[in-house]
Amino acid sequence: MAESKERLIVDADVLPDVFGRVIEAKKLLAQGRVRNASEAARSAGISRSAFYKYKDAVRPYSGDNGDRIATYSLALVDEPGVLSTVLAKLSRAGANVLTINQNIPVDGVAPVTISFRTGALTTDEEHLMKKLRGISGVADCRSVAGR
Repeated sequence: MAESKERLIVDADVLPDVFGRVIEAKKLLAQGRVRNASEAARSAGISRSAFYKYKDAVRPYSGDNGDRIATYSLALVDEPGVLSTVLAKLSRAGANVLTINQNIPVDGVAPVTISFRTGALTTDEEHLMKKLRGISGVADCRSVAGR
């Protein structure tokens, strides 16, 4: 049986600066602001070897900031602009949309699943669902998952 790794939550202020710089380099790579790991390490002010040494072991913790992922299942009438209206309403409410899955309409209604981060919501989710249900062309809206 494989030995499980112990994980710790440590205040970043007491850690060596290299860990924060590795996270910065990983972010630069993920956002496409640099072309490769060498450039990311150089931009973050660390050596390439330090980047490779810690890149798989260091990542930011964001579990206690009130941000979670919610998933809504919607039934949208097959009319132009309905999905874009839903997305605009989510955006105005502060939702950070992560995924959109839409299937082909059956009997004039398309099932859509939208997952989004809730950390910057300006309203509670119950009110948000009520607003989404009020959009012309939204036949149904339900919360199906959240973590």
